[in-house]
Amino acid sequence: MLQRNLKILDRFADLRLLVAGDAMVDRFLWGEVHRISPEAPVPVVRLRRETAKLGGAANVAANLRALGARTDLIAVAGTGETSKILAGLLEEEGIDASGLVRIPDRRTTLKTRIIAHQQQVVRADVESDEALDEAQCAELLARFRDGGPYDGVVLSDYGKGVLTDPILRTLIDACAEAGTPVVIDPKRGDYSQYRGCTSITPNQKEAAAATAIGIFDPDSLQRAGRTLLDRVGCACVLITRGEHGMALYERDGDEHHLPTEAREVFDVTGAGDTVIAVYTAALAAGASFLEAANLANHAAGLAVRELGTVAVTADQIREALGA
Repeated sequence: MLQRNLKILDRFADLRLLVAGDAMVDRFLWGEVHRISPEAPVPVVRLRRETAKLGGAANVAANLRALGARTDLIAVAGTGETSKILAGLLEEEGIDASGLVRIPDRRTTLKTRIIAHQQQVVRADVESDEALDEAQCAELLARFRDGGPYDGVVLSDYGKGVLTDPILRTLIDACAEAGTPVVIDPKRGDYSQYRGCTSITPNQKEAAAATAIGIFDPDSLQRAGRTLLDRVGCACVLITRGEHGMALYERDGDEHHLPTEAREVFDVTGAGDTVIAVYTAALAAGASFLEAANLANHAAGLAVRELGTVAVTADQIREALGA
């Protein structure tokens, strides 16, 4: 088992992968709280430092790059200061940003988190979530056609208007025709437009909302997983369950429950991005769904031990496996 996992990890460096979806910047303001404001019952945070990380689809790309894979990103951004930060962070990570479509007057998504004493105090979002128009969709798809071929594709759908129905359909169909695994992190309520993908990776709350099934025991979890398999028509559904680990449902009837590998949990920010990155890279490297989920589970356990958005490396996973 260990040798098989290590062989899969070794193949990551030979992969060329694509992420398409909603790119963001995660900004963290770090400080300390010593008193409550006299103006309102809220803490006063004295800021000490500021950091910025890639978020959303860009964080998935950063995770794939950290694994050693050559990674392209197709996304949209505005033309303001946040878009410049996004482009700079992509360059620092060695991610090809030529697929970044600039749209004047569109806000680049910026999520600002204030952290004090190792805890998140508040989050403030600046974003645009209008669906791309026909011309913008055409430009995005042109970037896809100009790239590749790819060994695997991640569609990171945060519901910010980038992955419109026509774009989803074009990308999924193109991957199916090429025999390329395409994995989707879903955020919309209606999963019907994901039909035909290889796999989806909702968390338990998202799976419950998408199926209208209250998940409270193994039977309801299984019903939700099997319902999603039928609704999406995919080969596998991976449901992430936080401290309860993961549940994997395959079309051929196989079912697996993976206990969490997390020993300490400081921050779940970006953990789902880490999961889908490792899971997709492993599938592209020839892993089975169970092998891919197992590696993603170990990576998630590493990601939640850190405060803020982090990208887990292949060497860190090797160490976690005991290599």
